[in-house]
Amino acid sequence: MALAILVAAFLHVALPEKYRVAPSWVVPVVLLVLLAALIIGDPGRIDRQKPWLRMTTGVVIAFMTVANLFAAARLVADILTNNKLFADNAIGLLATGGVVWATNVITFGLWYWDLDRGGAAARAHRPYANPALVFPEMQHTGYAPATWVPVFADYLVLAFWTATAFSPTDISAIKRWAKLLMMTEAVASLGIGGLVIARAINILQ
Repeated sequence: MALAILVAAFLHVALPEKYRVAPSWVVPVVLLVLLAALIIGDPGRIDRQKPWLRMTTGVVIAFMTVANLFAAARLVADILTNNKLFADNAIGLLATGGVVWATNVITFGLWYWDLDRGGAAARAHRPYANPALVFPEMQHTGYAPATWVPVFADYLVLAFWTATAFSPTDISAIKRWAKLLMMTEAVASLGIGGLVIARAINILQ
């Protein structure tokens, strides 16, 4: 999870200046400070059930989401208004769209990870209580240990396949909020990907 936040901070810095939150150091610095607070407050396996830790985790993910939403909105506006920034640079457009798309996958993976079964700390104490997402390992117990519980990588896979296949694939959402969150991710991914690819093809022609 910490690595995913670091990657998201790096991706935001890699965006063209126009698509970064100003000043450009705000997003990486805020994310690093909040991440440091989380690690100091709960080093190890994330099992301390403290309200401030849960709130800080939500702030980190929300901050990442808003920063990426800002970049996505700017990019979509430039495409729809035929902005000249990428008029002759299809590769630059695809790279920028790819960064926004990848950050979107990471942020939704973090949302799934933080919201399912009350969050990571709650899962550490009650791993099988009230799941919102059903993973194949939970159904095919002959292929996974009885003590199996999802970790961040499993939620990141869910976010990736939702963004690429626009469907839940082998992981099922059984709570309405999870279904709506997956639908939101699929719509965002389809909109960003479709506009960027169509604009890039138009430039190449």
